[in-house]
Amino acid sequence: MPHGYEINDLAKEESWRMFRIIGELVEGFDRLSGVEPAVTIYGSARTKPDEALYQVTVDIARRLGELGFSIITGGGPGLMEAANKGAAAAGVTSIGLNIELTEEQKPNPYSTLSISFNHFFARKVMLAKYATAFIAMPGGIGTLDELTEILCLIQTHKMRPFPVILYDSNHWGGLLDWMRRIMLTQGYIEADDLGLLVVCNTVEEVVTTVHEWYDRQQLAVTRAADEMKRPEQSWEDRHIKAHPGHKKSSE
Repeated sequence: MPHGYEINDLAKEESWRMFRIIGELVEGFDRLSGVEPAVTIYGSARTKPDEALYQVTVDIARRLGELGFSIITGGGPGLMEAANKGAAAAGVTSIGLNIELTEEQKPNPYSTLSISFNHFFARKVMLAKYATAFIAMPGGIGTLDELTEILCLIQTHKMRPFPVILYDSNHWGGLLDWMRRIMLTQGYIEADDLGLLVVCNTVEEVVTTVHEWYDRQQLAVTRAADEMKRPEQSWEDRHIKAHPGHKKSSE
């Protein structure tokens, strides 16, 4: 793949690219039709198989697979691979939606249904469209981008509200505190804008949250929006109090 900046290099004469974009969307719709119910799991591509978080992600995906949920990921290494591995172990459809990058991202070997995309936005549509719930495992800029896009789609009623689960309050607590102290108090968001955003610290909490919502349209844990209405204590401290064995990230 040539080195360049795809968005900046687009020119009006290259309208033929629209057919490639349409083709990616059509292939996605055709090949993913019927995979529901499914859960999309986001997370870092850099997590190694010998790290504890990798196995946690395998366990989450396997447990959800055993309940009958297909698992959708970005198809790459790290926590995406872990989620696909858990899905494959459960014997459900393990979907990897890979992205073609200048520094090639190879599809992981645990996807039983793999689709390759050149355009991020076409891939994002497929990551979102077929999901019953979204799980954001710890990750970097890509995970944060996918998370905030899902929240924006729910906030603006472009997508039906589903649980958006953040795994590990140590990882996400700083972001949520910033949203509470800055965005919320200065009026840039309302608490309810976060919709069905919840934080989980155990595999069981994640699985129960997804299952309860799918079966009863009820949340098994407290919404982040409700937590954010209580500004007297930091997010991390509240969750450590609720989970005594969960250490602060600074410890």
